[in-house]
Amino acid sequence: MADVVEDVTDALVKQPDQGLKQTAKDLFGGAVGGVAQVLSGQPFDIVKVRLQTTTNYKGALDCASQILKNEGAAAFYKGTLTPLIGVGACVSVQFGGFHYARRAFEARNAAKAGISPEESARNPQPLSYGQYYAAGAFAGIVNTVLSSPIEHIRIRLQTQPHGAGRLYNGPIDCIRKLSSSPNVAKGLYRGTAVTFLREAQAYGCWFLAFEYLMQSEAKRNNIKRDQIPTWKVALYGGCAGEVLWISSYPLDVIKSKMQTDGFGEQMRYKSMRDAFAQTWRQEGAWGFWRGIGPTLLRAMPVSACTFAAVEMTMRFIN
Repeated sequence: MADVVEDVTDALVKQPDQGLKQTAKDLFGGAVGGVAQVLSGQPFDIVKVRLQTTTNYKGALDCASQILKNEGAAAFYKGTLTPLIGVGACVSVQFGGFHYARRAFEARNAAKAGISPEESARNPQPLSYGQYYAAGAFAGIVNTVLSSPIEHIRIRLQTQPHGAGRLYNGPIDCIRKLSSSPNVAKGLYRGTAVTFLREAQAYGCWFLAFEYLMQSEAKRNNIKRDQIPTWKVALYGGCAGEVLWISSYPLDVIKSKMQTDGFGEQMRYKSMRDAFAQTWRQEGAWGFWRGIGPTLLRAMPVSACTFAAVEMTMRFIN
């Protein structure tokens, strides 16, 4: 991880100014992708979180049917406002961060090859797959500042009791209560360390898988990237989503456990390490993969919608 950060930092320092215009486009494209991601994935996500954090359900179908029976169809979009705003911002940062780091690596590769910045701008130098992973990991690391509290709020709202037993009266009330339990760092930002690790690994693999598939498609058919049809962009984006979750799911399970844990005397996990140890001791290896089925089922359409929305938006505004 230290090598990844050092490599990206070194490249960023040497990057010439690309202007705010392209960065703004990257951020806007990511925001569009974020909205598509939330609307397509929220019902799957609430089932995933319930399976990760309780043992009250026999499986994904049982969980979904009980939610529908006991809480109604609207429960599948419980807590959507927070991710709709927050995930839009997160995905915007992810794509903005990734493309910023990508351009940094392109500039670095051009400098090593003795190519002028002007020529490099016209014909960007290709990245190695390690550099694509590093750019994605950089995007995930930058995104952690936003994603950790946003996901914490969403998970608390998704897992709270229904009806009179509810703990929070919406996202603002949730933020207020978490921030005072006992403070922002230990309350609202609980689970940030494991989120940091998950984001770096997940988005390193996500962007790497997508770029590999897109480049292979362009090379195989001798076409430019913007000539790849939308359905193939969506397909490759969906496949990248599967890679993302398979590569990072155990970290996500620990994050969910820590972010649904109690406070004070009700706290079960003292630290990330303690959460790993207790999960292994009480549930075995399967405990780190609980809920993986609906997560992978969700990953394909959600990631497909995200990449298709971003790619088509970027083609339009460019």
